[in-house]
Amino acid sequence: MKVLLAEDEKRMNRALQEILRQEKYEVTAVDNGEDALYEIEGGLYDVIVLDVMMPGMNGFEVARKVRAGGIRTPILMLTAKGELDDKVEGLDSGADDYLTKPFMARELLARLRALGRRGIQTNDGSLSFGDLTLDVKTATLRCSNGQSVRLGEKELRILEYLIANQGKVLSREQIALKIWGYESDAEYNNVEVYMSFARKKLSFIGSGCEIKAIRGIGYELRCGDVR
Repeated sequence: MKVLLAEDEKRMNRALQEILRQEKYEVTAVDNGEDALYEIEGGLYDVIVLDVMMPGMNGFEVARKVRAGGIRTPILMLTAKGELDDKVEGLDSGADDYLTKPFMARELLARLRALGRRGIQTNDGSLSFGDLTLDVKTATLRCSNGQSVRLGEKELRILEYLIANQGKVLSREQIALKIWGYESDAEYNNVEVYMSFARKKLSFIGSGCEIKAIRGIGYELRCGDVR
């Protein structure tokens, strides 16, 4: 799971990075609100850990801009403030959860796991859109007509990313970074190849959903009248 960590206190930032990486999270760390917003708008992250008291743009402002932009990535807000009004403001700004400093690492990790299960998941932990249900644990894609197919790793991650960002057009760069990562030598034609594989799986199960290529922009998952 990819986590964006926005925390301006250097020692806390380093400590949280270490905790998260030990738990096998992929972490990108920033120390101010402007950089946090820039990273979030890229659409690469599964969960955002957002400190309130940051220079420039504070966490409340970042959360409001993120939600105003239609981004639904779960946000865990961190702050030294424990007053009820601050918690209410954080949640009203768009945060999904609120953790007051100091906190135990176990609680942070438990809350991140819970946020990672939220969003567009069904009760059994799968993802759904239109006539599709994607079981991430078993890498199985099902259609409401009863047909199903197993997915390869890259097909699974591409469809998971598209479903999680339903209604949005994702650029080739976003997809390449999300699926192959910053350190990969993957080229953009890899995106096209695996999009083709994913399209064939949708066709195989008879889904009414399709991956549309938006010329000069990227890709969007559409399903009938659902967008």
